[in-house]
Amino acid sequence: MDASQSEYFVVKAKENGVQVIGLTRGQDTRFHHTEKLDKGEVMIAQFTEHTSAIKIRGKAVVVTKFGLIDTEE
Repeated sequence: MDASQSEYFVVKAKENGVQVIGLTRGQDTRFHHTEKLDKGEVMIAQFTEHTSAIKIRGKAVVVTKFGLIDTEE
């Protein structure tokens, strides 16, 4: 996968301690990376050859090419 063609997403924490967890690609899906955001912090990330999905714990707003997702809804 060409990193310059990978999809970007934005996570904005609405509370302290929001976790953004990267999940691996392949036969066995596993956690491989975790970031912790505090209220107001923004993380801009992209899917890669190693990351096929993300999991978000806590109150946050996620922006993708598909639109805006609020974890409280």
